[in-house]
Amino acid sequence: MDHVPGDTSPDPAASGALPDVAPQLRALRRRRGLTLEAAARRAGLSPAHLSRLETGNRQPSLPMLLALSRIYGTTVSELLGEAPPERDPVVRAGRSEPVEADGWIYRQAGGAGRALQCLRVHVPYATRADIVRVHPGEEWIHVLEGRVRLALGEAVHVLDPGDGAHFDSLTPHRIGAATQGGAELLFVHTLMQSPAAELCLGDGTPHRR
Repeated sequence: MDHVPGDTSPDPAASGALPDVAPQLRALRRRRGLTLEAAARRAGLSPAHLSRLETGNRQPSLPMLLALSRIYGTTVSELLGEAPPERDPVVRAGRSEPVEADGWIYRQAGGAGRALQCLRVHVPYATRADIVRVHPGEEWIHVLEGRVRLALGEAVHVLDPGDGAHFDSLTPHRIGAATQGGAELLFVHTLMQSPAAELCLGDGTPHRR
């Protein structure tokens, strides 16, 4: 669990639980051309807190690693300095834990560390506060349950179960459910190695359910 920014006390939940990720965190941030302040803002941390993570004075929680890996366009495994395992082409249903970010609930539906990121997503009901995204890459969605409202530039499309959309994600876009109970969809996007490569899943730090 994260602590209040500025708290320098050790994190007992994380102490000794993770390898030293400090060198990787700093190297990946610099490789993406992000300042400490910019990266901290995207991750919802104070610059001082992120600085302590990069110097090894604090250990990041797993939700924090998920957020930072998304910002840096990489995987948690790379942040931890792990060698990539032999890729298994089969993705079993029970192997992926749901992760939540701002009401979006998603499960990995594809292999880790690949150029295409495949997810099964529960989309919350669309509101005016939903964020418009613009970033390099392509996205493809396919609606499984409920109805989805997809805004692409000035056009708004309502997708029913069985409908899909494939678009250039440099087009300003916003995705939300058109039904109050939310919607289920398959979501595929290209993971671009750039500071702008972020999933269109809320704006908060992901956490395990």
